[in-house]
Amino acid sequence: MTIAAPVTTKYEAIIGLETHCQLSTKTKIFSNSSTEFGAPPNANIDPVCMGLPGVLPVLNQKVLEYAVKAGLALNCEIAPYSKFDRKQYFYPDLPKNYQISQYDLPIAEHGWLEIELVDEQGNATRKRIGITRLHMEEDAGKLVHAGSDRLSGSTYSLVDYNRTGIPLIEIVSEPDLRSGQEAAEYAQELQRIVRYLGVSDGNMQEGSLRCDVNISVRPVGREEFGVKVEIKNMNSFSAIQRAIEYEIDRQIEAINNGEPIYQETRLWEEGSQRTISMRSKEGSSDYRYFPEPDLGPIEVPSSQLEQWKSELPELPAQKRDRYETDFGLSPYDARVITDDRTVAEYFEATLAAGGDAKQAANWIQGDITGYLKTEKLNITDIALTPVALAELTGLITSGTISGKIAKDILPELLTQGGSPKELVESKGLIQISDTSALEKMIDEAIAAHPKEVESYRSGKTKLKGFFVGQVMKLSGGRADPKLTNQLVEQKLNG
Repeated sequence: MTIAAPVTTKYEAIIGLETHCQLSTKTKIFSNSSTEFGAPPNANIDPVCMGLPGVLPVLNQKVLEYAVKAGLALNCEIAPYSKFDRKQYFYPDLPKNYQISQYDLPIAEHGWLEIELVDEQGNATRKRIGITRLHMEEDAGKLVHAGSDRLSGSTYSLVDYNRTGIPLIEIVSEPDLRSGQEAAEYAQELQRIVRYLGVSDGNMQEGSLRCDVNISVRPVGREEFGVKVEIKNMNSFSAIQRAIEYEIDRQIEAINNGEPIYQETRLWEEGSQRTISMRSKEGSSDYRYFPEPDLGPIEVPSSQLEQWKSELPELPAQKRDRYETDFGLSPYDARVITDDRTVAEYFEATLAAGGDAKQAANWIQGDITGYLKTEKLNITDIALTPVALAELTGLITSGTISGKIAKDILPELLTQGGSPKELVESKGLIQISDTSALEKMIDEAIAAHPKEVESYRSGKTKLKGFFVGQVMKLSGGRADPKLTNQLVEQKLNG
């Protein structure tokens, strides 16, 4: 009798993201209070954002502009008519006990965003993720839990209303994501886009960009979704990926054990690397939405829409395509260079000054980025101009200096600036490419190391590198590496 092996069910995750993005306006969405981050608690508040009796909100026009531009960049349809609504809920960080948001008529709908996943070999695959909607709303305040008690944790809570009324756009994706990696890349691409647009700094550590994940699992091949769980409290892209991967495993294990999955909100615990239950998930009916009576509807004239559309910059995905097609960069190189708009602009300025694309990309990704990270600077802060970088790569290409010499003078160029050519000449660092001069140094190195010569000629050919190194020492690093390699080999085999 043959016993059939148990059937193992394969599951897939269904993932969607709700992303809250604070807009970089100087004042709040409905009042003139400052949006400055890091101000003393409750310093940036006013009667409007606190919802005091007798005050009326007025929409900040810059918020509308930024929301529309973000919608256009995400390939959304901009609504010819939209409105604000009141979302009712009661929490200490919400002074009015309601939030002004948009419900059934948001400013933008039906868009998409393309993500690019690059594997370890540098190969890229692309996937289009749908955008359900983008709407405007005001942010809530922030609770600070303080004191400590062995049994109950915090003994009291404080509330800071500075964040109340800061303008937000909420971007809701379609449930098109299937893994933690895809979700993290989607969030990163959103961050790149809002930064390129200049509508937000997208800083996750300061809460300017906050992602909530909705996730369920289902057997592969089934059309119906599983029970949806929301995850909050993720302050980095790596945390988004790890939280999703944990939650996928948790839900699959529960289903296999015959345990129910509850529709709830869970928190990501960074310390224990797990999700924990926070509360049952509210439905839209719990919020008792109704049209905001103190704000009129929004109609964006077609002429205004066309103007804002014309002001959009070239976006990261467009730059990646162009860099790969026009400059021959790999998907990995194009991705790194376009991650930050100022870096991409620096790269393009270097090429405009005559720099080689591949060399410029290598220098920017390597030594220059290393310096920026160490010194905690932006690329706009360094003294090395794009013109100077183009000149430096030109000196290497022409054989005037070696890559080693370029690395040696780079620290001075980064801090002091100036012309690489003039610096090389003043320090006497021009590369030695004269055959007779190099042969003299090679002869000297061979004469000084007879045992190594004998070992080389006995078959240990890797010692050629040793002799090249000796010549480089004798030349002070100025010997032409390629020519030196050729001449060393000729001398040792002669």
